[in-house]
Amino acid sequence: MAPLENPSLHTVLFLLLIIIPATNSIGVNYGTLGDNLPPPSQVAHFLKTRTVIDRIRIFDVNKDIIKAFANTGILVSVTVPNGDIPSLTNPRTARRWIDANIKPFYPATKIHYICVGTEVLHWGPQNLVDKLVPAMKVLHSALVKEGFDEIKISSPHSLGILLSSDPPSNASFRPGWDVGNLAPMLQFLKETKSGFMVNPYTYFGYSPANANFCLFKPNPGLFDKATGITYTNQFDQLMDAVYVSMKKLGYPDVEIVVAETGWPSGGDPANVHANPVNAAAYIGGLMKKVNSGDGTPLMPGRKFETYIFALFNENLKGPSLDEKNFGLFRPDFTQVYNVGIMHAAQAPSPSPIGATADAPADGPSSSGGPWDDAPFFNKTTPFTGSPGQAPPASSSTGAPTIVNANVRDSSLGTTSTNVVLATRFASIIILVMILFP
Repeated sequence: MAPLENPSLHTVLFLLLIIIPATNSIGVNYGTLGDNLPPPSQVAHFLKTRTVIDRIRIFDVNKDIIKAFANTGILVSVTVPNGDIPSLTNPRTARRWIDANIKPFYPATKIHYICVGTEVLHWGPQNLVDKLVPAMKVLHSALVKEGFDEIKISSPHSLGILLSSDPPSNASFRPGWDVGNLAPMLQFLKETKSGFMVNPYTYFGYSPANANFCLFKPNPGLFDKATGITYTNQFDQLMDAVYVSMKKLGYPDVEIVVAETGWPSGGDPANVHANPVNAAAYIGGLMKKVNSGDGTPLMPGRKFETYIFALFNENLKGPSLDEKNFGLFRPDFTQVYNVGIMHAAQAPSPSPIGATADAPADGPSSSGGPWDDAPFFNKTTPFTGSPGQAPPASSSTGAPTIVNANVRDSSLGTTSTNVVLATRFASIIILVMILFP
C-alpha cells in the first residue's frame, strides 16, 4: 500500500482517535468508616493493577491515603472538612493548609480536586455557607502562588439545592441560594475551568412504581411537555434539572461533576429495594451511561466525571444498614456484584456476587455508629419557606425526611483489557508504518 502523502498532524490524531476509543474508567469515593478495611497501600495497589478505577475522592486529607497513591497515576481528590472553611478565608491560613496537606505529596500524588466542604449549603450553619465561596477563592490563590494551578477547587452539593427537578425544563435552584451562593460559585468555577459538583442519588427517588426508571431499565419514561423530551431514566432527569438551573443563572457551559452516586446492596428490612440485584443494575447502567459519551437529552455528547459511592462496605457507618452497604467491594477486595470494574474477564451483564439483600457478607446487624465521612446522601427535603426567603442554612440533628426530588453497551464482555490494549497498540504501529514509511 502506498503511503499517504504529507499526512498532517490532525489527520494522524483523528485516525488514532478512531483506533483508540476511550477506555472505560470511573471514579470512586473512598470512605474509611470501618474497623476491618485494608491499609491504603493495599488499596492503591489493588485499584491500579486490578480495576478500571482511575480516580478517587476522599472525605478528608488523610495523609496515609494520599501518600499511598503516589506514583500510581490515579487521580486523588481531597476534602476540606466543613468546620475548617471559615479559617481558610485567611490567605495566610490557606497557604499553611496547602503547605501541610498538598505540598508534601504533590505532584507524586496526582491531586486533582480540593473539595471545599461537603454539601455545605444543605447542612450549614450559615457562617459556613457565607464563607464557602470566599474560602474557595482564597485556596485557589494559594495554589496558584505555589505553582499548583493544575489542582482544581470545587464543592459538592446535594440535590437539595434544587427547588424542583420534575420536569427538568421547570427546574431551578432554591431562592436565596441561587443568586446569593451558587451564582458566585459558578462564576468562580467558570473562571478556573473547574466542575460544578453534585450528588444525584436515584436511590432516594425510588418507589415501586418508578423502579425501572431509577435503575436504567426499560420503562415508559417521563415526558417533559416544554421540551418534548421523554426521559428514560432518572439520572438523565436529575442531571438535566441541574443543567437547566445553571443555565437560568447564565452558566450552561460549566462542566458538571458527579461527585457521589450509588445504590446499596443491602439495607434495613423496610428498604427491600436495597439489594445486590438493584445495585448491579444501577451501577452497571451508570457506567455504560457515563462511558458512552452520549450525555443527556439537554447535554448531548457530554461525558461526566463520575465518582461512585462507595469503594467499600463500611461497617461503622449508620444509622441505617443502607449506609453500611454502598460498597463495590467487601474489605477483603471481593466484589459485592460484577459490573465490569475489574480488569479481568467479566460477566457479560451486571450481576450480584455472593451477597444477599438482607445478609451482606460484612455488614453488622447493629445500628448506630459514626457516619461523618459522607452525609446522608441525596437529602432532598422540601423547602417550605415563603417565595424569595433564603433556604434554611442548617438542619436538625435528626436525619431529614427523604422524598422524591421530582427530582450501548460499552463493556468489554469477556475480552481481557490487556488483549484489547495490545491489539490497539499493534494498530498504532501499523498506522505509523503506513503514514511514515
